[in-house]
Amino acid sequence: MLSNIKNLNAPRLLIFLLDALASTLAVYIAYQLRFNFNIPLYEWLFFRTALFSIVGAQILGFVIFRIYNSSIRYTGARDLFKILFALTVAALVVIGAGFISRHYTGLYLAPISIVIIDYLIIMFILVMGRMAVRVLYNEVTNPTRIKSKVIVYGAGDAGIITKRSIDRDAGTRFKVFAFLDDDVNRKGKLIEGVKVFQTDESLEKLLQENEIKHLIIAISEISKRRKAEIAAICLRYNTKVLDVPPVKSWIKGELSFKQIKKIKVEDLLERDPIVLDTEAISTELNNKTILITGAAGSIGSEIVRQVINFNPAALILLDTAESALYDLEQELKSANPDNNINYYIADIKNELRMATIFGKHKPEVVFHAAAYKHVPLMEENVSEAVANNIFGTCMVTDTAIKYGCKKMVMVSTDKAVNPTNVMGASKRIAEMYCQWQNKQHMTRFVTTRFGNVLGSNGSVIPLFKKQIEDGKNITVTHPDITRYFMTIPEACQLVLEAGTIGQGGEIFVFDMGTPVRIADLAQKMITLSGLKEGRDIEIKYTGLRPGEKLYEELLNDSENVVPTHHPKIKKAKLADVEGDMLTQHLARLKEALLQQDDLKMVSIMKELVPEFISNNSFYSRLDEKKDKS
Repeated sequence: MLSNIKNLNAPRLLIFLLDALASTLAVYIAYQLRFNFNIPLYEWLFFRTALFSIVGAQILGFVIFRIYNSSIRYTGARDLFKILFALTVAALVVIGAGFISRHYTGLYLAPISIVIIDYLIIMFILVMGRMAVRVLYNEVTNPTRIKSKVIVYGAGDAGIITKRSIDRDAGTRFKVFAFLDDDVNRKGKLIEGVKVFQTDESLEKLLQENEIKHLIIAISEISKRRKAEIAAICLRYNTKVLDVPPVKSWIKGELSFKQIKKIKVEDLLERDPIVLDTEAISTELNNKTILITGAAGSIGSEIVRQVINFNPAALILLDTAESALYDLEQELKSANPDNNINYYIADIKNELRMATIFGKHKPEVVFHAAAYKHVPLMEENVSEAVANNIFGTCMVTDTAIKYGCKKMVMVSTDKAVNPTNVMGASKRIAEMYCQWQNKQHMTRFVTTRFGNVLGSNGSVIPLFKKQIEDGKNITVTHPDITRYFMTIPEACQLVLEAGTIGQGGEIFVFDMGTPVRIADLAQKMITLSGLKEGRDIEIKYTGLRPGEKLYEELLNDSENVVPTHHPKIKKAKLADVEGDMLTQHLARLKEALLQQDDLKMVSIMKELVPEFISNNSFYSRLDEKKDKS
């Protein structure tokens, strides 16, 4: 205890001494009040004993509970509770010691009435003193008293805690102007001096009539659709929308204003949460050896994170990206130190490397997420798209068969439907190979096909964020270009679900919701960043890139779709793949690859996938020749 006092720096020591002085003063005032400011002479004989007993016990409480260790100007509920607890313990100690003293000496250390009066006085002095310092500090640091107005959406417990965190941490800059709540029973009530308004009646009016800096969503069980509705109204009035994090992420159970973050564009997708058949997925993955290719990528790494939750016996993670795989390794070691996870820098095209890894671990389930996916780059690097997306998939497929893998789930793309670019066509050929091999062997091959994922490597979201941060114009290829979007966790959840229900040979198509105009997405991101289009930043249209099309499709026109047990997963019924035709074309394609003949490779791909019509590409000439013939 003495070492704690010795180690105090000047500010903490000053707080300690002031608290001790306040404790002494409180005992004196308690005596004066107890005897109506006319203390009898004989009571002064007991004053010293009471003073030393009460002050000693309180100082002991200050040291044990480190009351002096908190910054007074940032005093919060936790600090006040510590004071209450320390003083209560000190009072009980004095009363208890007094009963013991009475039993052995016939005298109390301090009259109980004095202890109780002192308890109330010292509590008032310490609490009000700290609050006064905090208010004074806020006034000094914000002499103009100009505070930005904030609306808290949600007048429940989380909303009240949010208001208190603002008052405590950001009271110099922000003021809670109003509460909003959907519950009509709360309408018109005052919560800590702030009025509650009904959301649908009052939100737009409040934003119109007042300059509201932020709206903070403090409701944990809010639907995506409702959040998007609230955000859309706020964006029209340049009001930033913030989100309170889940309770489990609060620091030591207490919300800090710094934890309240800007709402992300992913939250505006208006998509309901996915309900998974976790029991079926667990049966499929629990205690199994699972291999994941492309494990360090945005999709692969999220598959890894979700697969871990189903307690696999072992994970084998493959990727060619050394730094990304290292980062994933560090993340997983920190969160899952006891898991049996193996990390391999490996190229899926390397036959010996694949055989070594598969032969050592004998994986029962493979998730194949390794692929090149950047459309313009693959249009310019045909040989790499063919080598990696087609023959790399063939290598993983053949090796899985050779070493007795039970099931392989291939991650494909909506760009494989009526492909207009090399990347999409390469993925369609990979799908065809998996379909064909599913008929030939015991290994079950399942394909999952979905559109763009928000935040994935190469998607528009990271690009737009970087352009906004750098103060550059946002580049969009065309005003009317639209894309389907999912979040990365949502896409990977559906991959696990589809992989579980797949019996082999299926191509599962995910419900991607409503297509989104990229220009609209850019405008929302500008507003969410607190900027104004046309004043702070511009959207620049650059024209469609090679191989790019305005609208993505999820199904080929000739394909039939049948529902599955999951409302967001459909199964495409495809025409059978002719094995002889496929193998002959693949042999020719490999020969063209060895010759690095891009034109010949694309020509063979078009023969193999007749619906492959190049768009805005050098290879459109091949389609013109076909039309003429």
